Amino acid sequence: MSDPGTDAGVFTKSEMMIVAAARALEGQRVCFVGVGLPNIAVNLAQRTVAPGLEMVYEAGVFGARPQRLPLSIGDPTIVTGSTAVVSMLELFGYYLQGGLIDVGFLGAAQIDRFGNINTTVIGDYAAPTTRLPGSGGACEIAINAREVFVIMRQSVRSFVETIDFRTSPGNLGGAEDAERIRRAGGWLGRGPSVVVTDLGIYHFDEHGEMRLDSLHPGATLEDVRASIGWDVRVADALATTPPPTAEELRLVRDELDPGGVYTK
Repeated sequence: MSDPGTDAGVFTKSEMMIVAAARALEGQRVCFVGVGLPNIAVNLAQRTVAPGLEMVYEAGVFGARPQRLPLSIGDPTIVTGSTAVVSMLELFGYYLQGGLIDVGFLGAAQIDRFGNINTTVIGDYAAPTTRLPGSGGACEIAINAREVFVIMRQSVRSFVETIDFRTSPGNLGGAEDAERIRRAGGWLGRGPSVVVTDLGIYHFDEHGEMRLDSLHPGATLEDVRASIGWDVRVADALATTPPPTAEELRLVRDELDPGGVYTK
């Protein structure tokens, strides 16, 4: 994929990823959004396929309609047009643990084939090579949102056979294992359902394992297999992701990320 241009035929891998992730939210109602890539994807969805989407931010904001892309969950713009601003205790206790969140949209440093997420450390926990921000609210979101979407760039360092630390559970060791533990723990959510990368779109099969269902324009199966730490499952009828429209690119480039922080 080329550097960004002025028409819908020229776009970056990151722009394709953001657009594809935003489209996945069509028909969704309430989304608990994390910072970083999930933030721009959900804000794009609200401007395109999901205009009625209620965005929930960890800082205690429900029904946010930010005038610009928030820089963090502490950015004052997230309260713009919001339905309610409450304490984090109330947000997590009454909204998330109360079963009112349809989608939790997360990023990750590492993910495995079952959608388990690491945002804590790279390497040994006691002496890591990299210490990451940690869970924040991601673990609670992962187990209590009705379903979980993930957006992240794909590489052998991030899509790994075994994550270094399980910060947020996905399908644990597989669908049967996950269902048993969800019932025993009283978890409200069904776990991960969509993973969008800069190469394609994954869903989860009956075993709770990621399956590549769509390749982005310009990406190949060889690219996918070279950037993933396991023998990835591929749909029999592998689709091609529709490219971004001119309007989607305009919104990303002119309104949401004019500085190219997320798209370059």
